[in-house]
Amino acid sequence: MAEKLVARKDVPVELTWNLEDLYPNEEEMLKDLERAMNVAKQIEATYRGKLNSPEKIAACVTEYQKVHETIYLAESYAELAQSVDYQDQHLQELAGKVGLECAKYRACLSFIDVEIGQCDESMIREAAKLNAGNAGYLKKILLDKPHQLTPEAEKALAALGQTFGTPYEIYNVAKLGDMTFPEFEADGKQYPLGYSLFEDDYEYEENTAVRRGAFTAFSKKLTDYLNVTATAYNAQVKYEKTMADLRGFDSVFDYLLHDQMVSRELYDRQIDVIMEQLAPHMRKYAKLLQKVHGLDKMTYADLKLPLDPGYSPSVTLADAKDYVLKGLSVMGEEYGAMLKEALESRWVDFAQNLGKSTGGFCASPYGTHSYILLNWNGRMSDVFTLAHELGHAGHFKLCNAAQSLFDTDVSRYFVESPSTMNEVLMAKYLLKTSEDKRFRRWVIANMIGNTYYHNFVTHLLEAAYQREVYKIIDQGGSVQADTLNEIMRSVLTKFWGDAVELTEGAELTWMRQPHYYMGLYSYTYSAGLTIATQVAERIDAEGMPAVEDWKRVLTAGATLAPVEFAREAGVDVTTDEPLKKTIEWIGNMIDELWRLS
Repeated sequence: MAEKLVARKDVPVELTWNLEDLYPNEEEMLKDLERAMNVAKQIEATYRGKLNSPEKIAACVTEYQKVHETIYLAESYAELAQSVDYQDQHLQELAGKVGLECAKYRACLSFIDVEIGQCDESMIREAAKLNAGNAGYLKKILLDKPHQLTPEAEKALAALGQTFGTPYEIYNVAKLGDMTFPEFEADGKQYPLGYSLFEDDYEYEENTAVRRGAFTAFSKKLTDYLNVTATAYNAQVKYEKTMADLRGFDSVFDYLLHDQMVSRELYDRQIDVIMEQLAPHMRKYAKLLQKVHGLDKMTYADLKLPLDPGYSPSVTLADAKDYVLKGLSVMGEEYGAMLKEALESRWVDFAQNLGKSTGGFCASPYGTHSYILLNWNGRMSDVFTLAHELGHAGHFKLCNAAQSLFDTDVSRYFVESPSTMNEVLMAKYLLKTSEDKRFRRWVIANMIGNTYYHNFVTHLLEAAYQREVYKIIDQGGSVQADTLNEIMRSVLTKFWGDAVELTEGAELTWMRQPHYYMGLYSYTYSAGLTIATQVAERIDAEGMPAVEDWKRVLTAGATLAPVEFAREAGVDVTTDEPLKKTIEWIGNMIDELWRLS
C-alpha cells in the first residue's frame, strides 16, 4: 500500500545518484561555468566578424565545441540537482542562475552559426574536411541555412533562450512544487496521495475502490490547476508557431520535424496506422482485464491493472539488478560491464521523495556517465523501466565515446529505439527461463501492460492529441482548457470506443505529461519501439551478428538520419511494413493472453 513520501534529506544515500561524479560541489560547478563564460568571450573577441576562410571556421568551431562541453556539464549538474527536489528553493534558484548564464553564453556565441551560415556552401564544406569532429555541426548549419535570421535577430533569440523555457518551468513548478494532495477515503479508510504515488502505485492497485477513489481524488486536484496549466501549454505552442513563422517554415509541423530529419509522411503514418489498426487489439486487452478482475465495467481508471497481480510479487532492488544483468547479457560483455557499473556506482536515483520529478529519464552529459532518474516501487514494471533507461545509457556510452559532442545529438525519431529494445530483450529473456504457462502469461502481460502500452498507447495517444492542438495553432488559433479537454476526450474515445468508459477526469490526462513542452516527442516512442521490435526479432534469429550490427548503429550518433539508422539495423521505415508487423505481433500476444487466461 502506498506510503507518505519523505523529504529529500531523509532519503537513504544509496538510493540516490552521485552528482559528485560531475562536480564535487556546486561551488566548483559555478567556477567552471565562470571559466567557460570567459573562454566564450575570448572566442567572440577572436572570431566575430572574421569567419571568412575554411581554416578560421574550423578553428573557431573546434574551440566552441570544447567550451560547449563545459557548459553542458554545468547545466546538467544544476538541472539534475533540481529534478530530484523541486521543493528546495535553493536548487530552484541555482537552476535559474545557471540557466541565465547559459542563455548569456548562447547569445555571446550565436554569431558562429550566423556568420558560417552566410558563407558559401563550398567554404563550409571545405572547413568540414579540416576536422572530422566538426563535420556534423557544419552539416547542420547547411541544413538550417535557408531558415537563418539576421545576426542581430539570432543573438536576441539566443539571449531570450531561458525565457522561452518558462512555460515548461511553470508546468513543473505547478506540478511538483505547488500541487499538494489531500488524503482520500476508500472503503472507510484514509489513504495518502501524491503525484508519483498515484502514477506509480495507485494506478496499479488491485483494490477497485482504492484505485478508482485515487483516480477521482487525483483528478479533482488537477482541476485546481487546470487553467494555469492550459495557459502555460498555450504559451508553449504559440511560441513554437511564432518560431516556425519567423524561420520561414510552411507549418509548425515542418519546423518541429526539421531537427529530427523526419518527413511529415513518417510522422503522420505512425499516428494514423496505430490509431486505426492497434485500437481493436487494445480494446480486446481491456476486455480481458475486465474479465479477469471481474469488474462491473471497464473504466479509464482500470487500464493500468496488472493481469495477474497475485503472480507478481514485490521485486527487490537486488532482484531487479539481477534481472537486468541476465536479461541483457545477449548484448555482450562490454555492454554488461557498463550495466554493472551503472547499478553499483550510483548512476541511478531510485528514491521516492517529495518534489521529485515523476516517471523516469536518462541524462547523458558528454564526458561523463549517464544519470538515470526513477521512482522505485518494487514492481516488475520498474525493472522494465530500469532496463529502458539503461538502454539510453548504453546508447550514449557508445555514441559519446565514438563521436564528437556535436555528433551525439541523435534524432528523437530514433532515440527511443535503444531504450525500448532493452525492454523487448528483457521479456524475451524471461520467456526463455520457464515453460510454466502462468509465468508466460505474466511476462507477456508485463510487455503488453507496460512496454507496449506505455509506448504504443500512452505516448501515442499523447501524439494524436498533440497533433490536433498544432492543427489549431497552425491555423492561427489558440487553445484553452475546455478545448484541450475536448480534444483529449475525443482522442481517447476514438481509440477505446465502447470498450472503456471514460470516467470524469480522463480528459485531464493532457495535464500529466511533460512531453508536450519538448516538441513532437511523444510519437517517437512508438517509432523507436517499432524499430526495436523488428531488430529484437533479428537478434532472436541471428544472434551476435545482429547484436554487433545494432551496436555499430548505436555508435553512429547524429551522423545518420533516422531512415539510415533503421536501414543499417535492417529495418525499412520508409514503408508501413515494420509498423504493421509490430502491431500484428502485439495482437498475437494479446490473443495468447486470452488463451492463457
